[in-house]
Amino acid sequence: MADLTVQRMLIKALLSSPAPMLRRMGGGGAVTLGGRTLDPRIQLLARLASQFPPIDSLGVEAARKSTADAAVLLGDRRGRGVRIENLSIEGPRGPIGLRAYRPAKQNPAAPLLVFAHGGGGVLGDLDIDDGLCRILARGARGAVFSIDYRLAPEHPFPAGLEDVLAAWRWARENTTRFGAPAGRLAIGGDSMGANLAAVVAQELKRQGEPQPVLQLLIYPAVDMVCDLPSMTTYADAYPLNRRAMDYFLRQYLAAGADPTDPRCSPGRSADLSGLAPALIATAGFDPLVDQGEAYARKLTAAGVSTTHRRYDTLPHGFATFAGMVPAAAAACREIAALVRTAFEGPPSGGL
Repeated sequence: MADLTVQRMLIKALLSSPAPMLRRMGGGGAVTLGGRTLDPRIQLLARLASQFPPIDSLGVEAARKSTADAAVLLGDRRGRGVRIENLSIEGPRGPIGLRAYRPAKQNPAAPLLVFAHGGGGVLGDLDIDDGLCRILARGARGAVFSIDYRLAPEHPFPAGLEDVLAAWRWARENTTRFGAPAGRLAIGGDSMGANLAAVVAQELKRQGEPQPVLQLLIYPAVDMVCDLPSMTTYADAYPLNRRAMDYFLRQYLAAGADPTDPRCSPGRSADLSGLAPALIATAGFDPLVDQGEAYARKLTAAGVSTTHRRYDTLPHGFATFAGMVPAAAAACREIAALVRTAFEGPPSGGL
């Protein structure tokens, strides 16, 4: 950890340079793709990251450690104003680790936000989105409930989904324990976690269970076989690229699994009517940006109240950079404020 602390200080000093210098250190002029210009700090981070082996060339454990280290180096590590509780519940195949975040200025009327982290279904744990969960708890003034679901390849699809559903159902019966109104809760996640959140909303509908108050989907992966233009335009983007996505998919799906199954590609569901209101945030420099926006349009067409925000200068996974990149921190704060607005509005959804 001491080495990471020193590295964090060095990176912070580099990123405090003026924009023209950041561009020069990042390889030259501004990076513009698809009519969008990348944030200069992200450009420099991408240049630095290019000196290391790509994530798909590492073994699973090494890839997980690399991801965990990046969260420490670049994430928002401020812990003020949020109380944390680590706990465990029994899941379908063993214990599920959970982490609850309660802000000091919690609104007693705010729903409990059940949250699934990103990582392609292969990487990540309760720490990877720790900074984002703190921002959401403070900004939305509501408790956040993060899930340490099982990961592939040890536990391929649908293991992670089963854990998130189990945690959701447990949370639904225990909202008051975390200072939220009885039975009132939202579902959310980023990247693969957003995939799982979207699938949970659809599964609840299929099972005849009440919908969440809100589904929060941050740069969601909703179609495993998507071939929209952004998959080509941003195929070599940082930190998520097409090569890494193919790697995650190979790990996530067991042999013979159907990638078009709506339980792993919720964007392919034939009927989205009756789902919870959605807040979808996409990143401009992201292979997934087009599918996230397509899902927002599809929800709207199905009569689902949907709010969409796109952060043009930022890449996939921008929440990971909130401790170092002001634009990423601002995006996370805006998302939290939008969640707060949704929570403080008139009751909606199925609860």
